[in-house]
Amino acid sequence: MPPAFHPYGPSHKVVLAITLVLFIVMLLLARTRWAVLSQQVLGSMLLALYPVGLGVHALYGSLSVYTALPLQYCDVATLAGGIALWTRRPFFCEVVYFFGIAGTLQGLLTPALIYEFPDPRFFLFFIMHAGVPITAVYVVTAMKVRPRPGAVLRIMTFSVAWYAVIAGVNYAIGANYAFQCSKPVQASLFDQLGPWPWYNLTTIGLGLIFYSLLYLPFAFRRARD
Repeated sequence: MPPAFHPYGPSHKVVLAITLVLFIVMLLLARTRWAVLSQQVLGSMLLALYPVGLGVHALYGSLSVYTALPLQYCDVATLAGGIALWTRRPFFCEVVYFFGIAGTLQGLLTPALIYEFPDPRFFLFFIMHAGVPITAVYVVTAMKVRPRPGAVLRIMTFSVAWYAVIAGVNYAIGANYAFQCSKPVQASLFDQLGPWPWYNLTTIGLGLIFYSLLYLPFAFRRARD
């Protein structure tokens, strides 16, 4: 059997180092004539992840309705990030900023992953969970598309509405999207949020706290202006 992935093992540490390097490279490119091209390349990679992932999971026998629907918040953040990099539209920039840092970044730091390098699903996972946080910071720094007034309420409303959609799908097909029905097997932030089903409410409350903290730098900036 192929080896299982272990958080903070050699492959994970290499991914974290590469993520930092790529983030620095993106910021450096943003100051050159290659800025738009680099944004479009990263945006295209994010937009291609879902269809490519379907093909890879089908090829490796891990494709099912219980895992392959684009319902996870990381899926939404990935699609929003790709659109944001191509269009600069404020709503998509807000979605990838808040979802990417409050959520997807947690997946990069505490991966719910069983596939080890060089399994293609290892690459799919980390392209998403590294690319989205890079994009989240990039849109508000290099691209300067910052959250607008009311962003916390707007994204929180969207988050809760999407949570309800996921709950309906989970109930209908017996899936566990967004880990609503059970926690990840791997250690994660969920372990600190209480037992099922109460950790679902804790997650929503924690999301509001994270969104508010992420908005603070821009609120203070507007107050000074």
